[in-house]
Amino acid sequence: MPAKVVFDNVSCVFQHRSGQLVQALRDVSFEAPEGQFICVVGRSGHGKTTLLRVLAGLQQPTGGSVAVGDRHVTRPGRDRAMVFQQDTVFPWMHVRDNVEFGLAAAGLSKSERRRISDRRLSEVGLDEFAQSWPRELSGGMRKRVALAAVLAVDADVWLMDEPFGSLDYFTRRQLHDLLIELWEEANKTVFFVTHDIEEALILADRVLLVSEGRIVDDLPVALPRPRDEDVRASAEAVGLTKRILSHLGVQTTHAAPSRLAAQG
Repeated sequence: MPAKVVFDNVSCVFQHRSGQLVQALRDVSFEAPEGQFICVVGRSGHGKTTLLRVLAGLQQPTGGSVAVGDRHVTRPGRDRAMVFQQDTVFPWMHVRDNVEFGLAAAGLSKSERRRISDRRLSEVGLDEFAQSWPRELSGGMRKRVALAAVLAVDADVWLMDEPFGSLDYFTRRQLHDLLIELWEEANKTVFFVTHDIEEALILADRVLLVSEGRIVDDLPVALPRPRDEDVRASAEAVGLTKRILSHLGVQTTHAAPSRLAAQG
């Protein structure tokens, strides 16, 4: 079963390369139940990625604690898998070897790795590209490789830091549909950082709005799935968009959610 995530009064202070101390997180507390899809939204530089990195075990908090299930997070672990904004597919490995990388590190046999990678590559629509080099794939296909690698290790929590931000709109929408399909089947807990309010409303069960290192709003998103254009143009979706924008200090008179981004 996927694990429950708990942030308990988490703060994070680090030193910028200029020498100035930066408080990236301030007394952040929340719980994420099993299987919830959470989008973390806010302006640039306000703590979204730091929150994700602390949960990943890549950055230590200076106060408070984070737990996944019954384990406190102190370092990276196989219970959490991350997809970064940058392309992190290893260019010197074939697609299959990229997907099997975490499995090999865990000591699984070659036959078991092959069984798992065959299944995961099929699920993301890349079974015909197992022996391809990453340079032979489009940007969207490389993101599918990264998703297959996350599926392969069967982590309890999926962490995604603007994974589709560099892709064109149509490729991104295809990957939204794929991600939701994979998440619904796997029932994992997802934290997805985004600047894009429309993306958050397409994906999320819940939106955590971050400003100056604090959670300033915690919004349930009860829109019916699939979230097509009509759903995203509904009065409820418009209300959620306006509420998010008001926290960001942006006023809008648009009648329906557009591709508005919480850029700083």
